[in-house]
Amino acid sequence: MHYGKLTFIGGGNMAASLIGGLIAQGYPAARITACDPSAEARQRLLAEFGIQTSDDNARSAAAAEILVLAVKPQAMADVARGLVPALGQRPLVISIAAGIPLAALNRWLGGGVPLVRCMPNTPALVRAGITGLYADPGVDPAQRQVAERILAAAGATLWVAEEADLDAVTAVSGSGPAYFFLVMEVMMAAAERLGLQPEVARELTLHTALGAARMTIESDVGVAELRRRVTSPGGTTEAAIRVLESGELERLFAAAIFAARDRAAEMGAALGGPTP
Repeated sequence: MHYGKLTFIGGGNMAASLIGGLIAQGYPAARITACDPSAEARQRLLAEFGIQTSDDNARSAAAAEILVLAVKPQAMADVARGLVPALGQRPLVISIAAGIPLAALNRWLGGGVPLVRCMPNTPALVRAGITGLYADPGVDPAQRQVAERILAAAGATLWVAEEADLDAVTAVSGSGPAYFFLVMEVMMAAAERLGLQPEVARELTLHTALGAARMTIESDVGVAELRRRVTSPGGTTEAAIRVLESGELERLFAAAIFAARDRAAEMGAALGGPTP
């Protein structure tokens, strides 16, 4: 298997998670470079993974076959423009910066570069994430496989049919961990009000969440059927579900996810708009 020369522009937590996952799956550390202006970040990556590090984006990008842009969205325009002279070999460029549309990336990078835009989520930091990917028409099937393989180092992956679908991915999985954190927070608080000690409430809630997720992933039936199986007629679960439904939980969650989708679209338009 060919391991292309892979350069990360940005050496933060998400880049570190991908690098660690790739090396764990057999990607040679010697084929990976991470660029970051912080000497502390470079030293951390070198010590943990044994990869090459640099503070020179353009020089490292010039040698790359695959380029992962892992900088903050607000910095992307300046960083991308600085890479233009180094992109003569037209490497595959993968962006994990939230909200930056491909049209803006293509413009900032000088055009003609194969681009894949990704939306990972924060559980990727513990290699339990899921990433939505979208490729522009200039990306060939082999390059799509490369992009998928790299993002799979941090969890599950899926491709969406339209770039605009990444706004929905952001609303569901990008923001989604916070929804579950909120539910767990509320459950723990309620458990304490019932008289349980905080550490007991925490363990019960977290393991219940983990177990429910694993059951759903590993089950051959849908979530509605799993819920039905737990909800005995006249029992405790039915009493709880009735209260949740009376509070219009479904409507609230749908409204919340639509609001997140709309905000993602607004932010993308602002971040990728015309620049002076």
